[in-house]
Amino acid sequence: MSVDPVVEHRESAPARWLRERRLRIALLIALIESLLVLFNDHGWWYVVAAAAIAVGLYWFAHRRMQNALAREATWIFAVSQLVAVLVPVLWVLVRTLAIIALVLLALFFLAILLLDRPGRYTRPTD
Repeated sequence: MSVDPVVEHRESAPARWLRERRLRIALLIALIESLLVLFNDHGWWYVVAAAAIAVGLYWFAHRRMQNALAREATWIFAVSQLVAVLVPVLWVLVRTLAIIALVLLALFFLAILLLDRPGRYTRPTD
């Protein structure tokens, strides 16, 4: 019984270059897009729509693509859009937690001030 050797799929040089750097490229795109979302008044619903499109494209077309360069590009597109969605959500979460911490700290100091009795720390005169 003979076994046929497995033929490896040969990648093109641009596809290999893109695969080796895809995470860095995706994070750079996400950083730029997240900064635009955080510092503009346009909202971030377009980022959510782009993420839905990117994930849908990756989910349905990634396995069917024959071109390795196109597969890497869909991966980069999907990852960058998902990270770009997460950054504004985390920004709102951290900001909300900071506000809650400040309110609790203010309530703590208010309780200390209200529970302080007048004359508690004054020395009696002789």
